[in-house]
Amino acid sequence: MRRFFYMAAVLTALFTHVNRGFAQVPLTTDHYRILAEDPVAGERIANDLEGRFSIYTRLFRFNPRLLAAPLNVRLITDTAAYDDYLIGRLGGKNTGALYLHYRQPERRELVINYDDSPGAAWERVLPYQSFIQYLRSFVASPPSWIEDGFAIYFSTLSIEEGELAYVENLSWLERVKELPIPPVRDIILLGTEDAGNSLSREDYSALSWALVSFFLNSGNEDYFRSLLECFLLLSPNAGLAENSIAAAQRIDDWHGLENLDRDYRAYINARKTFPDLMNEGRQAYGEGDFDKAEPAFAGALDLRPSHYAPHYYLGLIAYGRGNWDKAEHYYNDSLERGGDKALIYYAMGLNAAAAEQGERAAEFLRLAVAADPARYREKANVLLRRLPNR
Repeated sequence: MRRFFYMAAVLTALFTHVNRGFAQVPLTTDHYRILAEDPVAGERIANDLEGRFSIYTRLFRFNPRLLAAPLNVRLITDTAAYDDYLIGRLGGKNTGALYLHYRQPERRELVINYDDSPGAAWERVLPYQSFIQYLRSFVASPPSWIEDGFAIYFSTLSIEEGELAYVENLSWLERVKELPIPPVRDIILLGTEDAGNSLSREDYSALSWALVSFFLNSGNEDYFRSLLECFLLLSPNAGLAENSIAAAQRIDDWHGLENLDRDYRAYINARKTFPDLMNEGRQAYGEGDFDKAEPAFAGALDLRPSHYAPHYYLGLIAYGRGNWDKAEHYYNDSLERGGDKALIYYAMGLNAAAAEQGERAAEFLRLAVAADPARYREKANVLLRRLPNR
């Protein structure tokens, strides 16, 4: 387990920071200096950020010894104090967490409005902002597509008990597919004098994520290697234009930007959205083609594990194949995720009946009727009269 070292009491007194009357005690780790009112909260954040730091470094290969200063993190539990702190520096508010970048490394900090309640706002924002802090601690002005794209890419990265948990963030894919995609050259060079395309901030972020996803997941090793070389070429002190042009030139040397543009568009067109996969699965299921429907619903489940629909349809397929236990498992998962209770209970009743579990079938059918009498009373009563062993 990573060790954290609290300063001796006398030194702590000297370096304690006060915000609206709350003492913020420094906690130092290998790469972070965290100010927290609650040492337990500080240690929780420290574990999380150190885990992320390690994962980022595996990809970017930045040398931690080159950090000009520890990465500062400030936890503020009082929301009003958090707002006041940001207003004093930005002139406005921000929900959850925000990285503040200054020219002087020692002033830079990630500010978190810490709340230990489940689903707190900072938990949703921290993955994005922590990556920005990491990247800009090594490269003050990185190409915008690398900063935005990887911040989104890593926004679904979670660290649970020191273990990596990651599901690719495809929530932006539908937006990308709706956009007229500009030349990749413009995406890479946005923010320089050479950029020739005007994009909204969100559109640019979506396209940047898609470009990063392409480099990492295209299946072409040369694209991945050229991306790694771009990281090596980034200068810690160069401006946005200089770093963007250097990355663009290296990619052009490897592939030619026209070839990259062609392959990038093909990659985006080939990626399927959640609605694409659900529609494909429903059509195949309606045609009785379980072998085609199952991977479509499984793909939809990968994109949105918390959505009830893929679980329900996978349950139908398991039922159609006579796998009663597996079907009930999927139905329960769908129910837990907010699926139509009456519909699912009725399906579970049919499933239990097929498994010759009369009592359980009757129980599920009655639950379906209770959930929606108008839809299921008549159908359920017909089945109930046929059930044996009740």
